[in-house]
Amino acid sequence: MTRHPPVDERGGRSGATAVRVAHRLRSVTPSARRRLLLVHAHPDDETLTTGGTMARYATAPDTSVTLVTCTLGEEGEVIPPELALLAPDAADQLGGYRIGELAAACAALGVTDHRFLGGTGRWRDSGMVLAGHGVRAATPGRLHPRALAAPDAFADQVDALTAVLEEVAPQVVVTYAADGGYGHPDHVRAHEIAVAAVRRVPEVERLYATVIGRSALDTGLAELDGASLPFRMPESDELPSVPDADVDVALDVSAYRIARQAALRAHRTQVALSEGSGRAGRTTAYAMSNGVAQPLLDVEEFVLLAGEPVDGSDDLFGGAA
Repeated sequence: MTRHPPVDERGGRSGATAVRVAHRLRSVTPSARRRLLLVHAHPDDETLTTGGTMARYATAPDTSVTLVTCTLGEEGEVIPPELALLAPDAADQLGGYRIGELAAACAALGVTDHRFLGGTGRWRDSGMVLAGHGVRAATPGRLHPRALAAPDAFADQVDALTAVLEEVAPQVVVTYAADGGYGHPDHVRAHEIAVAAVRRVPEVERLYATVIGRSALDTGLAELDGASLPFRMPESDELPSVPDADVDVALDVSAYRIARQAALRAHRTQVALSEGSGRAGRTTAYAMSNGVAQPLLDVEEFVLLAGEPVDGSDDLFGGAA
């Protein structure tokens, strides 16, 4: 049975003010038979959630990978003390710096087609506030005029992504679940934009959300047990995950671990990486500015939001044209 996206398109096209601009480093290869496009909110999200997937398909024959990033990540918290003045409450230069981090991460993952939604800097990181238990977020009380999550920006954002989808004509699109994975307003908006734009482009055969299954997360955390890490271990249910039964596709990305580690290191303002030995042998963990350890898993998992169920659980394309 065909699955349908959990939210409706809002706003529609914006008439004469429709945005049809996309920044790119290099054009996608038009002759690629299989075309994958990912919609992420900020620089680093692509590596944290789908880095192995991007590296896997970037090296696959006759396959192209296009990354669309919605903001520059201007509101991120800066980890290295020597870069602290880049923060939004100081010099407010973090977004520009993260353009370079993202370029380095894409190079590590083998991705050559990257675009900022609407052009570089068109929409700004909305920021977030912590809400509820663990790593959960909500929309700040005040938004920047250019914030991605601004209510009146939605129609132009859908137009901008639609233009990219029409150009690339991907069979598979990946974004977040309706809750953005953990509630960040920009992740939620990226989901809404992707759902609305995909509905306009018939070439898209499947829309997926990146998720983490509960068993995969538990296994990864167990492997960190006993490791000497500069981070604290998460409390029960502190890290978001979904029931295993919700997962439709689980990709083995173990072969791309070195590329993923290099991409994580590229995002040094946002991510700290630690390698060591635990009870299960060599381990790799990372943490954001909150210092909570997260395992670098050898599987990346997805829920099908729209399209026909996949033929086989280890390929996002599985049977797609």
